[in-house]
Amino acid sequence: MRKLTRRLHTIFLLIVLSTIFSSCYKGLDADLVIHNAKIHTMNEAGLITEAMAIKDGKVIEVGPNQQILNKYRSKKVIDAGGRELYPGLTDAHGHILSYMNQKLSVDLVNVKSYKEMINRISVYQAKKNKKVVIGRGWDQATWGEKELPSNDLLNQAYPSTPICLYRIDGHAALVNDAMIKLAGINLDTIIEGGSIEIKNGKPTGILIDNAMNLVQKQVPEFSEKEKIVAVEEIQEELFQYGITGVHEAGIAFKDIDFFRRLMDKGLISLNIYAMLLPSKENITFAEKNGIYRHKNLSIRSFKVFGDGALGSRGACLKEPYSDDHSHHGFLTTSISEMQQIANLCERLGYQMNTHAIGDSTNSIVLKMYQKVFEKNKDHRWRIEHAQVVDPSEIALFGEFGIFPSVQPTHAVSDQRWAKSRLGDRRMKGAYAYKSLLKSFGMLAIGTDFPVELTNPFATLRAAVLRKDNKNFPSEGFYAEEALTLEECLKGMTIWAAFSSFDENRLGSLEAGKDATFVLFEKPIQASAVFSENFAWKTYILGENVFSLDEI
Repeated sequence: MRKLTRRLHTIFLLIVLSTIFSSCYKGLDADLVIHNAKIHTMNEAGLITEAMAIKDGKVIEVGPNQQILNKYRSKKVIDAGGRELYPGLTDAHGHILSYMNQKLSVDLVNVKSYKEMINRISVYQAKKNKKVVIGRGWDQATWGEKELPSNDLLNQAYPSTPICLYRIDGHAALVNDAMIKLAGINLDTIIEGGSIEIKNGKPTGILIDNAMNLVQKQVPEFSEKEKIVAVEEIQEELFQYGITGVHEAGIAFKDIDFFRRLMDKGLISLNIYAMLLPSKENITFAEKNGIYRHKNLSIRSFKVFGDGALGSRGACLKEPYSDDHSHHGFLTTSISEMQQIANLCERLGYQMNTHAIGDSTNSIVLKMYQKVFEKNKDHRWRIEHAQVVDPSEIALFGEFGIFPSVQPTHAVSDQRWAKSRLGDRRMKGAYAYKSLLKSFGMLAIGTDFPVELTNPFATLRAAVLRKDNKNFPSEGFYAEEALTLEECLKGMTIWAAFSSFDENRLGSLEAGKDATFVLFEKPIQASAVFSENFAWKTYILGENVFSLDEI
């Protein structure tokens, strides 16, 4: 009897100990466990692993399947089916608000002729019947035209309704005579940092850069309801590509409150790093609030327009344009004004993020940024686009700690006419992404949507193959400046986070960081034939914000 009692006691102890050890081994709670994935952590070591545990919106641990599944228990467990998992992608230079306005205006993207543009306006007006018509997205290069159009046909179709049609790059507009009259523009109108094109003694209707400000006050505001619907559509489009954050390149003071209202209502969960335009109201806001965060909105930078766009010949070059020797572009913000903003940013601990396309503008900004580097080696001030740089000055990015923020799809979009604008010699420093990377060591990579598509896979293709989605040009556009796939993905994840002071929260999947990530439907690659790819599931702070299965 005693032997039986001892045996039962031993069995009982073994069961208890087994239960204790089992609960200790798999006793940690998680809100979500993902396994059977190919997890690209994008950490410094380049770790690729299989499983991840998440709790309270943060990554607890990443590791092999057996390690995570044995250690954590969760009511939500996802078998990824071998899919690739990355930190949520960041578009390091986009325009949500411009895209919103484009969606609510006449859509002129990919119009193939002036006549088609008129037809799209007619279709829009039949539905909307606006007193003032705004359109966005035309590009005369897609019509097979080298020169910017005049407003003759627009005047014939709409002699009395004011119309303003913005070019795809946002740096030129075509307006009809009714809008010219409404804006009070005449032959005596003078504008700094822009131009009103005059031919045969009258305005052609083309306004470049700061000249567009003359009609801006005549452009009507869309309703709050219309804007919210458009922004929600944009967010869904970004989520479907695995984009969880945008560096919003230039917002007005009123836009701060607009984003806050959307976030407070739970309507937008994108991480938004907003660059303030240097208005008096925004400067007052920055001085009062300093480095600012409201939920998923972060503000600690000013966006400055140094010059215009190459496509509309507004980029400021050191020498005249190769296809128009009459001028070399212009600065849209004077050097003295840029210096004032630089002083403000230095005092407040803000970034200065300057739009610089031409080699003259890049040269001016590089030398201006040198001064802050002498006081703060880790300033992270950015040059947005860095599109045409004097080859002798590319080394200054690394020497003075200046962050290049680039958009690779511009290279393959502009290749139709870039060489004619610049000539062979200047092309050596144009769209030179590999050279910029070698100089500074990192790139912040974006799309500049809606100038280009939001699709990050078009960006990857342009960066790695230097080709568009139709495999053009076949040999690649200045292919020696191509990036590797890994470099491009870093530019959309950890380097983008670093460029916005968010590397301790975003950009890689490590313990303690935000559980913001994407599982892709297909492996990411830059193949000879373009293939669409989408997010299978997109998460922000551990919450599923997009699922392909639910479409």
